[in-house]
Amino acid sequence: MDVRKKIERPVADEFERFKNEFRSSLQSNTLTLHAAIDQILESTGKHVRPLLVLLTAGACGKISENTINSAVFLELLHTATLIHDDVIDETKERRGVPSLNAIFDNRIAVLVGDYVLATALIRSTLTGNIEVISIVSRLGRELSEGEIWQLEVADEVVLDEESYFRVIEKKTATLLSACAEIGAITAGADKDTIAVCRRFGQLLGYSFQIRDDIFDYDRKTNIGKPTGNDIREGKVTLPLLYALKTGAEKDVAALKDIIRKKNFGQENIDRLIAFAKANGGIDYAKQRMAVYHNQAKELLLKLPPSESRYSLDLLADYIINRKK
Repeated sequence: MDVRKKIERPVADEFERFKNEFRSSLQSNTLTLHAAIDQILESTGKHVRPLLVLLTAGACGKISENTINSAVFLELLHTATLIHDDVIDETKERRGVPSLNAIFDNRIAVLVGDYVLATALIRSTLTGNIEVISIVSRLGRELSEGEIWQLEVADEVVLDEESYFRVIEKKTATLLSACAEIGAITAGADKDTIAVCRRFGQLLGYSFQIRDDIFDYDRKTNIGKPTGNDIREGKVTLPLLYALKTGAEKDVAALKDIIRKKNFGQENIDRLIAFAKANGGIDYAKQRMAVYHNQAKELLLKLPPSESRYSLDLLADYIINRKK
């Protein structure tokens, strides 16, 4: 049995229900929307976020109808943000499949993203839980704020770790944190347990994003986008930030000049990637990722032993060991 199947095993039936309801929630009679939704379903990833919702609820005692509904609307919200991000970043491919804005155009992609977002908000109200609805409302704002911060950091060429972590807190950690928190709430967990799950999800988010950022420096990976794509978009992530802080002053000055002038031809991208590797950037990023990963696993020990808790432990390992 592969690791994904092991992770899913305690919630296999509920996970299958989630996938069916996620698909059915996106149906539309509008021809363009129908075609766009087919493309979304074809390019959908591994559903890490809804799996986190289900497993957290299971680890906290029970999976309810609201848990499954929450898994659906959180994945819808995530999908909407990806569609909008592709438009903003002018991305033409995601997970090896053409993006909506590449197949249609930006107008259609934005409107489809809005449709998916509205569907998510409608589904969230079906929980009838004001605490859950409040979390989702704040989450939508924080995800947008994170995207704007990332654009500001890139435009102003801000090269420090504090800004980097502020962006990934808003863009990635806050969503996984909400998934774990809502999973616990829908299972009827107490406040202390909910707080543990919220922090667990946040730590997973840091680990997840750093792993993604490391991929950008490795030509051997197949993640559906070219190596150096983040740099090409002006996003200076943790490996390169560390190298720029610790590398030889002469080299750093020349490379910062490339970044400030946004002179991101392939030769310069290759140069920046090589510099990050040669100056310990990848190792440093892996070390930081390991710290968050280990903290997350330690937090799990505060939950009672169960198959779902074991799967959450496996999920934490999967996130940092995945190949794409």
